[in-house]
Amino acid sequence: MNLQNMLIGTELSQKKSEIKKVFFYRICGTGMGACACLAKEAGYEVAGADLSFSPPMSTYLESQNIPLLKLGELSKDQMQDYDLIIVGNSVPRNSEYAKFIEESGVAFTSFPSFLGEFILKNREVIGLCGTHGKTTTTYFIAQILENLGEKAGYFVGGIINGRAPSTHGESKYFVIESDEYDSAYFQKISKFRLYELNHMILTSLEFDHADIFESIESIKNEFRDTIPKLSGQIIANDSYTAISDLEKEFNQKLWTYYGTNSDVGPHDLRVENGVSKFYLFLGSEKIYFETNIIGEHNILNISSCLILLYKEGFKVIDLQHSIKNLGMVKRRQEERGYYKNLLVIDDFAHHPKAIDLTIDAIRQKYPDKKILTVFEPISATARSSVFQKEFAQTLAKSDSVVIAANPLQTTVKGSENLNIDVLVKDLKNKGVESQRANDLGALLSFIDQQAPTNDLLLVLSNRTCLGLWESDFVKKLQ
Repeated sequence: MNLQNMLIGTELSQKKSEIKKVFFYRICGTGMGACACLAKEAGYEVAGADLSFSPPMSTYLESQNIPLLKLGELSKDQMQDYDLIIVGNSVPRNSEYAKFIEESGVAFTSFPSFLGEFILKNREVIGLCGTHGKTTTTYFIAQILENLGEKAGYFVGGIINGRAPSTHGESKYFVIESDEYDSAYFQKISKFRLYELNHMILTSLEFDHADIFESIESIKNEFRDTIPKLSGQIIANDSYTAISDLEKEFNQKLWTYYGTNSDVGPHDLRVENGVSKFYLFLGSEKIYFETNIIGEHNILNISSCLILLYKEGFKVIDLQHSIKNLGMVKRRQEERGYYKNLLVIDDFAHHPKAIDLTIDAIRQKYPDKKILTVFEPISATARSSVFQKEFAQTLAKSDSVVIAANPLQTTVKGSENLNIDVLVKDLKNKGVESQRANDLGALLSFIDQQAPTNDLLLVLSNRTCLGLWESDFVKKLQ
């Protein structure tokens, strides 16, 4: 690697006044796209490039008048027009793309470094961390603060109906989705370590991202760096052993537990007429709440926000009103319409625990519907054999399953690829009608075959699901 033009930390901060034009290299990732929007709002001249441009991020960037270029069409001469290249973590080390950046002669950094140094300094930063629920919980607390009269800044790694995925805001608070994935090929530390966090909500902690982490201990090491630096609250879900381990190591007054094992709650959760009703112990009082959001995991996430904001001094009666009507990020239990007789729901879940929680939430909201689940194992970890048995266990909660077999090989070291044929066999052994689909045609054929005997189509993928979301299937939704 040639890192002579890399800027991080103090070196980046010292150059802030000289930087006017920034270029986002691999701009269409959810984090990179949201960062690009923040940079433009902050007054920087912004452009970006990627290998391909897929909705919804590409269309949102276009709506913000951010120029988008194809990577293959870029020249080093073009890069001379920019003061800083912000590099997405999808750029591989020792690749032609990394070499292009390093030889351009232009200063470069990661988007977490840019955010930490240029956007988050001198803000009261609330980091939403954990294996599951970061995106939705970030959006929840952003909305709650807004309903409390706070025009908080926020950074959500996803597309939101009717609003930007990120904004500077006007209040002291800035809430940010704080990913444990690494920052860039030249900065192999978790993003949240660069975000200048004051407070942390820790929704969950278990093994994931096997392409960069060897074990749960290596993930905990990232938190071990950040936790001692926090000056505010740590609101943590006590359902996870790894979180309890960290609390024992850093036995500070900052910690407050919530969850199914804690005294705080939520307690007595029930759903009536599409409304979730529950209680939390705030201080010494048992407080009643209700919200339009369904699913135990969502109520846990909302509870974490309420606890932190209560500790920040917001009044109980205002908190009660603040959660009554909240929205969801796109691709999180998003109802897309009807295909034939099937209600179609799109969800980002790709970890066994996330799939388990999602199916449970769908069952809770639609108790009488038979569920046909389409699952595309597409992340590096999902494509590996790491969760071979776990996927069978959690997908078996469906009535029928089709595995969308993307041909990409896993990049997890020391792991085989997920054996989809074995997964299908295991599901059949559990009494679940299952099939493998190697292409879009086979996928649509299985959906059509199963449509008469099911009521709901749940699509689980963090990409296009063999091109399903880019096909005529979408045009047929009613």
